[in-house]
Order: sequence, then C-alpha cells, then structure tokens
Amino acid sequence: MSDATTRIKDTITANDVVLFMKGTKEMPQCGFSSRVAGVLNYMGVTYSDVNVLADEEIRQGIKDFSDWPTIPQLYVKGEFVGGCDIITEMTLSGELDTLFEENGVTYDKDAADKIREANG
Repeated sequence: MSDATTRIKDTITANDVVLFMKGTKEMPQCGFSSRVAGVLNYMGVTYSDVNVLADEEIRQGIKDFSDWPTIPQLYVKGEFVGGCDIITEMTLSGELDTLFEENGVTYDKDAADKIREANG
C-alpha cells in the first residue's frame, strides 16, 4: 500500500465526511469543487477538506483509490459517494439528506429544502 493510500484511508476513517477538492472549503480553486463545498457549507455539514492541489501524491492517489477520474470526491463514513454531478443530483432529489440521516451526519434540513426550492 502506498503512502498516499494510507493517508487517504486514515483521513476517510477519522472523519465522517471528507471532501477531496481543489482548494479549500473557504477558498475553492475550481467551479466543481466550489459547488460541492458550497452545498455542504450551506447545509451546515461539518466536514474535512483535503486540498489535492497541495499534494500531487494525494491528487493522483485519490483518483486511483476511488477508481474515479475527477475531483472533487465526497466520502461519507468511509464510503465514496461521488463527484460534483452526482452530489448535485443527490442534493436536488433529497438523496443526500437520506444519506446523511442514515449515517448520523448532522445537517440543516431547512437549508437543503431551500436549495431544492431555488433549483426546482
């Protein structure tokens, strides 16, 4: 197992919600990362952000780890959920709410409803 794989596993094990992204949750560095971080921030989800731009090993390692070619990547309770398009769809359909509820992740239900109302 590579050092990057070990660090990825440790990160997703130690945190209920992890977003591997370009930039940080305070300053995303691409539109797709900004969208997912924006959803999580607006919904009040506590999550760990990993800036793949700061570490080339992690940037490639997370793609290999998930067998998913793009960034951002969201993990909940150690499980890969998806990238920007999947998270957007799950948010609008209410599936993300269900995923958070089933995994004991605290979020603002009213904020999630407002996202759906604004995009409905």
